[in-house]
Amino acid sequence: MRNYLRAIRQSFRNRLWLIFGSLFCASMIGVLWGGNIAVVVYPITEICLKKDSTFTTWIDLKIEENAQKIAESEKAIQVLQSAESANSSQITVEQYNLAWNQWRGAWYQWCRPYVEQYTPNKPFQTVVFLMVIVLIGTVIKVVFIITQTILAAMISLGTAKEIREEFYQKALEYEANYFSKEGVTNMMSRFTTDMGMLTGGIGVLYGKIVREPLKLIVCLAVAAYISWQLLLVTILFVPPAAWAIRWLAKSIKRVVRKSLEEIANLYARLAETFQSIRIVKAFTRESYEHTKFHHVNQACYRRALKIAKYEAFVNPTIEVFGILMICLAIIAGAYLVIGERTDIWGIPMLHEPMDMGWLILFFAMMVGASDPARRLSDVFTQFQSASAAADRVYSMIDRAVPVHDPYNPVPMPKHQESIRFENISFEYDPNRPVLHDVSLEIKFGECIAILGASGCGKSSLLSLIPRFADANKGHVLIDGLPTTSVRLRDLRRQIGLVTQEPVLFDETVLENIRYGRAEASREEIITAAKQAFAHDFIEKELSEGYETVVGPSGGRLSGGQRQRIALARAILRNPPIFLLDEATSQIDIQSEQMIHEALSSFKQGRTTIMITHRLSAASLADRIVLMDEGKILAVGTHDELLQTSSEYNQLHASYRLGAKM
Repeated sequence: MRNYLRAIRQSFRNRLWLIFGSLFCASMIGVLWGGNIAVVVYPITEICLKKDSTFTTWIDLKIEENAQKIAESEKAIQVLQSAESANSSQITVEQYNLAWNQWRGAWYQWCRPYVEQYTPNKPFQTVVFLMVIVLIGTVIKVVFIITQTILAAMISLGTAKEIREEFYQKALEYEANYFSKEGVTNMMSRFTTDMGMLTGGIGVLYGKIVREPLKLIVCLAVAAYISWQLLLVTILFVPPAAWAIRWLAKSIKRVVRKSLEEIANLYARLAETFQSIRIVKAFTRESYEHTKFHHVNQACYRRALKIAKYEAFVNPTIEVFGILMICLAIIAGAYLVIGERTDIWGIPMLHEPMDMGWLILFFAMMVGASDPARRLSDVFTQFQSASAAADRVYSMIDRAVPVHDPYNPVPMPKHQESIRFENISFEYDPNRPVLHDVSLEIKFGECIAILGASGCGKSSLLSLIPRFADANKGHVLIDGLPTTSVRLRDLRRQIGLVTQEPVLFDETVLENIRYGRAEASREEIITAAKQAFAHDFIEKELSEGYETVVGPSGGRLSGGQRQRIALARAILRNPPIFLLDEATSQIDIQSEQMIHEALSSFKQGRTTIMITHRLSAASLADRIVLMDEGKILAVGTHDELLQTSSEYNQLHASYRLGAKM
């Protein structure tokens, strides 16, 4: 609930006029709801159902009855004051009745000329008059309902937009390794399903949860005006009903939270299957994948069914307690009216006997109060779902980001000296180290190739330079400055990165290359494409040249084309530090040769670090670093390592054997 209240507080930002407008409309809806019931029930009972009765004859009768009550009260006060054993409390009660009847009589006298002038003087016309008033009131109420619904939507959708943007901004601050460890589908589920539930909960709050209680309050206020004592008797069952609803609320919120987790698992299963559809089909594993999906889907079904079971109890519970209240009101009211009593078992209920018109209006108000109570029960589950969704959304917004800017960052000049790894140890999970006490110095302008078996820590070491993660022990220093002492933006502006899987966006080729430097001109982009040997295929093989949309993840291009565009993007950035993580491992020989040729010229005047399995790529390096099991085994040139490292000799021999085959 705490996080749901945070979302509500956020809805106050720059929306006070919308909220006040919604509350005003809700108040008017409540007044018109109770007013329409009162107009229909009491005048019909007291006026229209009596022969030859109109508003004028009714008010004349009330003036006469009230004058008689005033006379009776005055006489009773005189008798009590003259009696020697007079009870002061009795005198006070009679004085109160006298004052009340005098005020009511004055009100009737003030209204009579207007009633006589503006209301019909025939019974049937009086009925028509009342129905016209009810119709007008209903139309006005509908206008307020429409207006309030629109205002509630503006509040909820606007708030959700802000929370979604805050969530997205925080997600961009997450360390890069989070997404590879936790996956993207969990985040997507919270952006879509959870945010949808939270939006619905905010909309319900400013819609039905504001409107229906006000309708309920108006009906109860009218009932209290008739007899607040009788109203208290009829709501004896409210505390047990509140306890039952509170128990259901906790249960529903708990189940909804579990259901959202199951939905995230469902998204993950769908994403994994569809992203790997070629492998699934190639190995004829459709049935296996369907079985896995069935289990996840079955779990979602069970959670949803549990929610439905709890929901099934909400409406009946409220309905039973509502009927109990109405039945109790009818029994108590009938006892008072039929027996012409003002008390029940000696407990005062009325200051004067109640007529049938007031009793029926009291019953009508209790029935009128039951409808908004029923509507509130309809949104009960939605409210609990929004609360559970808010917990999941804000848990991501509040998550501490381990990689962040320092509190007092120092300026970072352009790199021109060295990159040093000093006694680096790193682990993704406790007790599962990836790097062990790694130390390495790379001079500015030097090209280093890092070789080693898969899982030996090459990519982890490279990821420490742009601070995709931070070392658990040791420091990474660029020109003597620890990378943790400078702003992330300043650090990463000096780095160009090309990864094993080239990441392209569903935009044009031009915009994908411009991603490396947003302010670059078209001429600069074309120059970078030429340096990456991408210009020719862009102009000759793509239908719209640089304006060709590459599709999701660059799916309309071949692997070699995607890689060369990614290289052009990094070249456009013109960084002093150039990182290549298996940039040529999954492309054809021709594309690899082109990229090598581009790199041989581009690496000049900048520090270049390459991770590769291929010794052909390592030939571009000034020095080679050989790693195994998170440690550096050897560092040197190709010739030096052939003479000093048996592990490198084995690697070189296996590569030559593979090349011959």
